[in-house]
Amino acid sequence: MQELSLNILDIAQNSIRANASLITIEIIRSTAENQMTISIEDNGCGMSKEKVEQVINPFFTTRTTRSVGLGVPFFKMSAEMTGGSFSIDSEVGKGTKVTAVYVLDHIDLMPLGDMASTMVSLISVNPDIDFVYRYQYNDAEFTLDTREVKQILEGLPVNSPQVLVFIKDFIEENTRQAERPEIE
Repeated sequence: MQELSLNILDIAQNSIRANASLITIEIIRSTAENQMTISIEDNGCGMSKEKVEQVINPFFTTRTTRSVGLGVPFFKMSAEMTGGSFSIDSEVGKGTKVTAVYVLDHIDLMPLGDMASTMVSLISVNPDIDFVYRYQYNDAEFTLDTREVKQILEGLPVNSPQVLVFIKDFIEENTRQAERPEIE
């Protein structure tokens, strides 16, 4: 995968398969700490310690459509090849949190990619699942919470085309504003 947003999409799909009703995707970029932390947390079925060890193995998958599961191992490798770290915290019946920490100035850091399109893809196909997307760049941050969006919509489906365009524009504009150099 050439962009981290595709890894995030894959991990979020795992959360969906784990019957999560709430998936939180958080990206924290700190130039002062020279790191980016990406976490995907869900309230799905969770995993035992043994299952977590299996998930890190690229030759293990619960899917019947292919014989290998590369999403988690690729996500882990992408963080570790920058000198960063990777962890999975999971509890059966409670959910799972996958966290990857990247070194920002490392030559092997892949671009984050198009998170607006990633979020729109997840929301459009899974309107009954709630998503929280939080993005922080140094001291600037914003959050998109589909629970709040659904309240405002008053019955209009969250995956209707005009709502998805709004969500994409909201994420793109707020990301630009967060990353805009501070005016002295």
